[in-house]
Amino acid sequence: MGIIKTKGIIISESNMNDFDKMVTILTPNGKIGCSAKGARRPKSLLMAGTQFLCFGEYLIYESASSYHINSCETIEVFYSIRTDLDKLKYASHITKIINDVTYENQNTYKILQLYLNTLYMISQDAKDLEFILSVFKLRLLSILGFTPQINRCTSCKNENNLTYFSLKDNGFKCENCGKVDKSAVQISNSTMTAIRYIILADAKKIFSFQISDENLQELKMISKLYLNEKLEKEYKLE
Repeated sequence: MGIIKTKGIIISESNMNDFDKMVTILTPNGKIGCSAKGARRPKSLLMAGTQFLCFGEYLIYESASSYHINSCETIEVFYSIRTDLDKLKYASHITKIINDVTYENQNTYKILQLYLNTLYMISQDAKDLEFILSVFKLRLLSILGFTPQINRCTSCKNENNLTYFSLKDNGFKCENCGKVDKSAVQISNSTMTAIRYIILADAKKIFSFQISDENLQELKMISKLYLNEKLEKEYKLE
């Protein structure tokens, strides 16, 4: 029992009783399910900080069997996402994925950082939403331990003539090995360069590159299939 002070973002909320809420906060140290007493009252100091996608600093009381939000200070509410149905759809989609791969008492600093960076990109109008989603998926898989082999063929170790991405064997394959791998998808050199950048770039710069529409379609396909393969679940944008 005690007081926890942490930064975090609300990834789910539900009503409880007449004026209370139950929320899930993603923090650098995992998810925390918290009750927020009176958060739905019109003049509640917890109202703004307990809304979906609100990023803030929370003071949480830990009892023997539950957590309760004592106070919160909002840092970012992503207002432009809330007021745009397309942006909200993409933000909700990545949140569902984040919810599935995070747990209590888990080191989620890098996941939280990626999630916030992705939401900031969605909130702006500078990048295509499919581009943002594709980059997010590949970088998340790398954080989760599914970093693809990007320097040589996953089968024969050849560093030249890499033209395929193997979903099953986690990375690039040369033309000869790729042709006999039923899970391998042939992609262009530009798409391979983009994948390398997403894997290796600094966390704050992963979205800082350009890609053609044709190559974006390849990147979109690889990120979608690779995510579904590794998380053993089909994620659909709804």
